[in-house]
Amino acid sequence: MPTYQYECQACGHDFDELQGMTEAKLIKCPKCHKNKLVRLIGSGSGMIFKGSGFYETDYKKKPVPAKDSPKPAGSSSPAPAAPCKGCPHHSH
Repeated sequence: MPTYQYECQACGHDFDELQGMTEAKLIKCPKCHKNKLVRLIGSGSGMIFKGSGFYETDYKKKPVPAKDSPKPAGSSSPAPAAPCKGCPHHSH
């Protein structure tokens, strides 16, 4: 839910109010009780992350290969790529 900033045009009282986006704007000042509140246009607030899980090291772990694990049967090295035509790095 966003926080909106209000200011009373009658008494100058300003405050923040946590409201849903579909809720109606407040119109009555909680201090002077006049219907002179206006909702101010703010720059918005930045996101605040709390708790773990927001850094790569918190949730991402690289798999550790076993040192003495045998290769599965039928696996072989991939075939080398065919040389490209006109490439100066390959002899033709």
